[in-house]
Amino acid sequence: MELFELMAGKQHEQLVLWTEPRFGYKGIISLHDTSLGPGLGGTRLWNYATEEEALVDALRLARGMTYKAAVTGLTLGGGKSVIWGDPKIRGVDREMLFRAHGRAVESLGGRYITAEDVGTSPADMAHIALETEHVVGLEGTSGDPSPVTAYGVYRGIKAAAMARYGDDSLDGLHVAVQGLGQVGYHLCENLRGEGARLSVTDIDSGRIERVVDEFDAEAVVPEDIFDVDADIFAPCALGAVLNDDTIPRLKVDIVAGAANNQLASTTKHGPALQEAGILYAPDYVINAGGLINVYGELQGWTREQSLQKAGEIYDTLLQVFQLAENERVSPEEAAARAAEERIQRARHLQRTYLT
Repeated sequence: MELFELMAGKQHEQLVLWTEPRFGYKGIISLHDTSLGPGLGGTRLWNYATEEEALVDALRLARGMTYKAAVTGLTLGGGKSVIWGDPKIRGVDREMLFRAHGRAVESLGGRYITAEDVGTSPADMAHIALETEHVVGLEGTSGDPSPVTAYGVYRGIKAAAMARYGDDSLDGLHVAVQGLGQVGYHLCENLRGEGARLSVTDIDSGRIERVVDEFDAEAVVPEDIFDVDADIFAPCALGAVLNDDTIPRLKVDIVAGAANNQLASTTKHGPALQEAGILYAPDYVINAGGLINVYGELQGWTREQSLQKAGEIYDTLLQVFQLAENERVSPEEAAARAAEERIQRARHLQRTYLT
């Protein structure tokens, strides 16, 4: 693997590899672009199969955070960190692991701010905070970002319905939801509250049972969720679920969900969805509520202000869909162009100021 070529291909600024063997810590911090501000992105704890898989995940996620912040209008750049390890680690070992990660974050001197992500929690952020102040999402501050993320996704689904059907009501629409973690659960709550019919799946049967019981949903085995005949498919689990194998199986009008990096290839599978007649809500636009939540913490917003900002994802997505139609490109490409334009303006202003 040509490391510098891999970074240059997506214009990443910096990659930090940090290890503290005595605590079993192996961490990667990826900074993609800080033109608009410090890179903000969560820390993911995952048991990756290989070092290359961990590295590629960090790079892809960091780039997504850059675009997410830019297209949402926040004064933040994009960064992400991953820890290669067991998400179920407990006790003192977990504290030492995250304190080591805090030292890695501190080494960047504020160019990167972290938060919780898959496999981590506010308690883990408290351990990081013992080593650095560059962490958000602590207990008693902005709190659990899941309800804000889910609300933004819900508003984004309504925008997609408006763009596709000319009506943003979800009453009676059939939504297939993949992934019932905190965000997926709260999304189902919002969707069912408006009268949507739900088909749901997760690798955790307990999560399925909870949503089936509380929201009158239909359970689907994980491998069959792509075959559900529905109006909307909402991927809310891990990434790369939209690929050569799954896209031909979809029987929906809209794909709009909370997962990061839903497209296995942005250049290939965004257009593939468009060619299949499926409207795709770019993931880094529709799931920006989590970033908005921690940005609100930095700005001193109330939870209501963060929810209001997340609700604006509706208007942002409508603008993306309109741009895609005007320029005859996929929504993924339209969102990328909008984000890159804002980043380029910031770079221009920086060059002007420096000269």
